[in-house]
Amino acid sequence: MKNITVNIIGAGLAGCECAYMLAKNNIKVNLYEMKPHNRSEAHKSNDFSELVCSNSLKSDNITNACGLLKKEMSVFDSLIIEAAYKTRVEAGQALAVDRDKFSEYITNVIKNNNNISVIYKEISNLNEVLSDDTITVIATGPLTTDKLSQDIRELVGVDSLYFYDAAAPIIEADSINYDIAYSLDRYGEGEGDYINLPMNKEEYMNFYNNLITAESANRHEFDKLLLFEGCMPIEEMAKRGEKTLTFGMLKPVGLNNPKTGEKNYAVVQLRSENVNKTAYNLVGFQTSLKFSEQDRVFKKIPGLENAKFLRYGVMHKNTYINSSRILDNNFCMKNKNNIYFAGQISGVEGYVESSASGMMVAMSIISKLKGNSIEFPDDTMLGSLANHVSTENKNFQPMNANFGILKPLEIKGKIRDKKVKYTMFADRSIQSVAELREQLNYIK
Repeated sequence: MKNITVNIIGAGLAGCECAYMLAKNNIKVNLYEMKPHNRSEAHKSNDFSELVCSNSLKSDNITNACGLLKKEMSVFDSLIIEAAYKTRVEAGQALAVDRDKFSEYITNVIKNNNNISVIYKEISNLNEVLSDDTITVIATGPLTTDKLSQDIRELVGVDSLYFYDAAAPIIEADSINYDIAYSLDRYGEGEGDYINLPMNKEEYMNFYNNLITAESANRHEFDKLLLFEGCMPIEEMAKRGEKTLTFGMLKPVGLNNPKTGEKNYAVVQLRSENVNKTAYNLVGFQTSLKFSEQDRVFKKIPGLENAKFLRYGVMHKNTYINSSRILDNNFCMKNKNNIYFAGQISGVEGYVESSASGMMVAMSIISKLKGNSIEFPDDTMLGSLANHVSTENKNFQPMNANFGILKPLEIKGKIRDKKVKYTMFADRSIQSVAELREQLNYIK
């Protein structure tokens, strides 16, 4: 293997995953991180891989696309997945974490690796790290600074696309009215890790009408924003129709009130933010409402009339490149074979997907330095995400893991039972990843 140091810009999920795998394979890494000297508005901690939105890494079930992606990553000893299990909090079938302990765990692993040099410095000009005899990974994430964004636009030769992402508020557990609230996971599957706030139709309509008429924060350039469907503010979703929320994040199915035995018209779910369950996230309540409006409107929800907000929902900038024109399926620039992109800036969407892209970049670099090439199978979630970012699409948008991007099953007829179908996808994928692991026996 060539004696080379890889520069990674950004110590988020993708940057840390990439650095960890490279370091495990005895490749020296310079990991650049702008915190604590500079932070975006969304960042609160000095630790690496900070989760700025939800504390959930989604479902842990392999019949869920993100659950399957986690399983694939575990085959290659993912640091991010390891950290998530080490710092897990109860959340039913979801893999939710204590966000502070999660970041602390990853930070300690990275800092204590002798092959990783952490450099606390904001990179605002790529020429500081780019050269013909180095490999650079740009993993600056959705909150890339304006200066570096401009430099990246010049590098890729086309305008970077952008959208704005919204985060949900967090409330103090002791401020919830437990005379109204009840613990239950949907369909009773789990240990009752979610707190549920039921609403009848009259209560829902009161909340709904207040929500759609509430005042948003002054957006300035946000007025013509492009909102990504996966993180659409709840007030924007509500404006699509009064029943939109009851078929989405406020869906009552499987959450019948055990206190009354009645079916609910709508249910707001709260998910624990930490192990001690002192703070709860309003699931699906990403928002751009003014703080004063959040306090007013969300207290219309039965059970939250005395809610104490530990963090209000915020809207923040997300930046990504049109990778379908720029990257190959190894996340490497098509016209510059020593520059890679990883994380949400590369065109994947979500915590686990970002981490997965960092892992794939590391695997690609290791293979290149060994004189080999790698192709991620298109019947795996890993390979399907790699294909998404590298397949040209004039309407390109970031993509979550989903079964729709997997290679179709080679069977006759239509499988109507989704669980059966997704199990078949998962079995095939797990087998394919196992075979890939054998082929890549030179990767630790």
